[in-house]
Parts: sequence; C-alpha cells; structure tokens
Amino acid sequence: MTMPDSTARLPQLPLLAGRSVALVHEWFGATGGSEAVFLAIADLLPQAERLVLWADEGVDTERLRLSQSWMANTPLIKSKALALPAMPLVWRTLSNHKFDVVISSSHAFAHTVKLGDPADTRHLSYIHSPARYVWSPDFDGRGSHPALKVPRKVLQKADIRLSRHVHAYAANSREVQGRIQRFWNRDSVVINPPVDVPYFASAPAQDQYQSREYLLGIGRWIPYKNFDLMIEIAEAAGLPLVIAGSGPEEERLRQLAAGKRVPIHFEVRPERDRLRQLYWGARALLFPAHEDFGIIPVEAQACGTPVLGLRRGGLLETVVDGETGFLLDSLEPGPYAQAIRRLPELDPNRIRWHANAFSGDRFADRMARWIDEAAR
Repeated sequence: MTMPDSTARLPQLPLLAGRSVALVHEWFGATGGSEAVFLAIADLLPQAERLVLWADEGVDTERLRLSQSWMANTPLIKSKALALPAMPLVWRTLSNHKFDVVISSSHAFAHTVKLGDPADTRHLSYIHSPARYVWSPDFDGRGSHPALKVPRKVLQKADIRLSRHVHAYAANSREVQGRIQRFWNRDSVVINPPVDVPYFASAPAQDQYQSREYLLGIGRWIPYKNFDLMIEIAEAAGLPLVIAGSGPEEERLRQLAAGKRVPIHFEVRPERDRLRQLYWGARALLFPAHEDFGIIPVEAQACGTPVLGLRRGGLLETVVDGETGFLLDSLEPGPYAQAIRRLPELDPNRIRWHANAFSGDRFADRMARWIDEAAR
C-alpha cells in the first residue's frame, strides 16, 4: 500500500513576506467548513487583514481579528437570500485600503471583491462553490426564494463581469472545478479542504473499542441532506440510527422516527468529543446527499467508519467505492440496506489510512504552494 503523493515543502521565507495581504470571506458563521478553510489559510498568512461581510452571533470577532462590513449593521444579515443581491455592491465598498495580494474564500460573491488596481494587485480566489442561490437554485431547495427569481439572471451576469480581475482560482473539489468552468469559463486547480484527521483518529481507547451497533447520520437537518431517507434505510436494515446535528427539519424528522420499529436517537448539537465518539461507535455513516466536497465523510473515515452515500459530488473524491465505503446511484432504502450487509468486507485500517489524504498538513502544503506561485 503506497501513501498519497507528497507535495512540495512550505516556502522557507514567510509566505508573501513584505507584501500587504487581505483575506476575504463571506459571512462568518459560528461553525462551518468554509470558515475552517478560511482560518486555515489565515494560519499561513498571519500578517493578513481579515475582512468579512458580517459575523454571526457568538463569533468572537476580536479574537479572530475579523473586520466586518457595514452590512453587519443592517437587517439584511437575518436573511442570506435577501442579502445576496446587495453583496456585489458591498464587496466593492468594503475597504479603502489597497493591497498587494487579495485572497478570497468564496461561496457567494466574495470573489468579486476589488481592493486595488488589477494591474498592481494579485487576486486569488478559493471557491467552495459558485453561489448556489444564483447558479444552482434547485440544487438543495434553498435557492427558490421568490425575491431571487427576478434578479437571478442579473446576478449571474454581474458575477461574471465583476470577477474578471481574478488572476487564479482554486476549487475545493473536482465537482466545484467543473462548475467554475461551466458557469464562469475559468480554469482552476483543486485543493481539497483540510480535515483534522489526527484528532478524529486518536480517540480514547474506550471510544475505539465500541461495538459499532448503530448507523449514523450527521449534518444540518435540512431537506437536501435526506435524513428522512436515512430513517428509512435504518428501518430497512433493522438497525438503530443516531442522527446528530440540528436544523429546521427536526420536528418533522422526530415525527417520522416515532413511527419506526428500530430505535432512532437524536443528538442535538453534540460537542466535538461526543461527535468523535459517535463516529467510532457507528457501523457506517449514511451520507445520501449531493455535496460539493463533504468534510463529515472524511472525519468518519479517519475513525475507521465506512461511508454509504450517493455516487455524486464530493463523495467521488473522498470515498473509494468497495474499499472505504459503498457508493450508490439510488435514493431508495433497499440498495443501502443491501450494502450494509457487505460492510464486513471492508478493512477499517484501509479506511483510516485513506483519510490521511485530506489532512490539514496536506492542505497547508498545497495551499502554500498555490499561493506562492499564483501571487507572483
């Protein structure tokens, strides 16, 4: 078994030494994969100024050194869908400062930010996804807000026009790389997000030797995550299910679970240590959703837990079908129940080893090399 290909060492001198740098992110939530990526980039560039549209309640902006835009003082922050049409304008009025290098972390319009003359400023953008609300409104059902129907075409044109100054793009997955090419006609490199593999792999002994008697679903309780399907899969397989997370679908999911023969337990907002414990105790992670990348499946694999999910999106990169889990084309419970019976074929050591390809160190190496080359 060979380890993943090695990457270049970090530059010997501090990254972008002697140059003024701005790091730009959309809105900053209390928890989230895109926020973790932004902070991982910030670790590589401690000298950089950090700019966001706004930070959600509970975010320690002082500790994180986050500067918020004027949008943070408006009612728009209560509805991301309603705030979206105003974002291109806000990004253009974010700061009067001029920077040598601007690096944006974008899943909406952050890549349109302009903090200097393109002739003098290098703009690099890490894309979590082109704005789903604008480009893929039916992807997860949340982009169908009536307020966006009329301006969507206008926003698409603005998105392309206002981002022409970007010199280099990086995508978080091949899935997103394809969208960048399809929607914007731009090339990009793929740099997968960082996952704290050592943390999840190094659980206490009592957690590692659990009996693995239940199935596990983790994430935001919203429709496109298909937690209702997970409940049906558990019923078809005759196995208990643990659902961890939170979200607006909680009441509906609890009602659905109440009518099932198998035990279904809800864990609302589990702490990180508890989440790791849940991964190690699960027979398999259920992930029947189409995600851009998906950090949760990698965390599960770091714990030796196989993944059962859709053969779409990020899972095509993070799961080795037949080795670290099983990928299916169906949204019916039957095929998943059949795959569960095949789980003894998989080697937990192989599953854990595979997760190392997505470690924070690997992200830092690839991101530093990309920044160093693209900012020249």
